[in-house]
Amino acid sequence: MQALFLDVREQFVRTDDGWSLRLRRTVSPTHLPKSNAHQLLIVPGYGMNSFIFSYHPRGTSLERFLAESGFEVWTMDLRGQGESRPYRRKAGALSLESYALHDVPACIHAVLARTGAPKLTLIGCSLGGSIAYAYLALCGVDRVDALVAMGAPLRWAEIHPLVRAMFSSPALVGSVRVSNTRRLMRSLMPVLVRAPALLSFYMNPSTIDLSCAHELTRTVEDPHPAINRDIAVWLKRRDLEIKGVNVTEALRGVKLPLMVVLSNKDGIVPERTALTVLDTWGSDDIEVLRVGDERNWYAHANLFVADDAPRLVFDPLVRWLRTHQDQNRP
Repeated sequence: MQALFLDVREQFVRTDDGWSLRLRRTVSPTHLPKSNAHQLLIVPGYGMNSFIFSYHPRGTSLERFLAESGFEVWTMDLRGQGESRPYRRKAGALSLESYALHDVPACIHAVLARTGAPKLTLIGCSLGGSIAYAYLALCGVDRVDALVAMGAPLRWAEIHPLVRAMFSSPALVGSVRVSNTRRLMRSLMPVLVRAPALLSFYMNPSTIDLSCAHELTRTVEDPHPAINRDIAVWLKRRDLEIKGVNVTEALRGVKLPLMVVLSNKDGIVPERTALTVLDTWGSDDIEVLRVGDERNWYAHANLFVADDAPRLVFDPLVRWLRTHQDQNRP
């Protein structure tokens, strides 16, 4: 069956500290309501751009699934990702603080100004969910009606040994610059595909079509030393602190609907860490979607590109979004 046409348009949004961020709008004209379309803004995670949301090796991508469910889908590239570039010589630095206090607000403002909608729903993926937590904790909830956090850490209640080792020294990871990461991943992929145990930390390859693994690497970006340093400090403290604010504790004042999506065997963000938000979230309107079992286990990347992700992840997500969309309508 031929895929339905998607209307995809890009624009660039300027932050107040000198960055031009790529913002992409995707809708399915066949499914988009004539009025009161619900706006979704997807925030990507660590060392990645937003490509992965528009790509699925074998089925329907997250972006297409949401668009064909009648939503107006917006995806952003944070500073230093994808096509985002500084527009002035002395642009703001890369940091978790800049992501939360400059990039996300700029894109939210652009979406609402473009559509005339009073609010939108944030979907934060991996580190993007943590950035969304920080945005809500420090900037408030006036322009957001709900949050979906997919594989997102908050308080590091549990840390995988490999993650702990990688970020053991803030000074070291903050001084080492890594380049050509995408090219390196493309060269390593044939080896990793033949040794799936090496990938289990990040994905369960038995449920992902890796015949076009080079396509998956298009989402890879070089990790930035400043972001690595911020993450290393966060891991040592366990809680994320921005501008002196403990984000975990500040979420007690955030009274929004929340959906937490997690994998049952995630090596990047273990289940206990993904669920720490339940301890301090300011609303009782919370749903947890735990994906995977012992036979068909899920790791971090499976949430987006597993063969059955459309059925096990995207479809429950849409049902939750529709429920809260109906509740928020006047």
